[in-house]
Amino acid sequence: MVQEAKSWFRDNSTLIYFLVAQFIAIGAGAASILAYSVKLETRVHIMETRGAEYTVARTEEMKLKIAALEHQIEKNERSIERIIDVMTKKLNINP
Repeated sequence: MVQEAKSWFRDNSTLIYFLVAQFIAIGAGAASILAYSVKLETRVHIMETRGAEYTVARTEEMKLKIAALEHQIEKNERSIERIIDVMTKKLNINP
């Protein structure tokens, strides 16, 4: 019986190696899927935890930055107008 099993394993060694390799590949694929799902669940949990508070805080930061930029634009426009007025007076050109 043992001799028959050894003989069968020797005769079908390629099949056995192939099946072992398939089991290893399936196990690696399952581990990869499990790792991806854990990573995805972690991201979802972080988004649920931060939720609206985080989004509102980011929106408020952006609003403050936009307001500061708008103020700087108005200041620059006034400065440009003043420079144009001074330069046109020196050139004696009436716009």
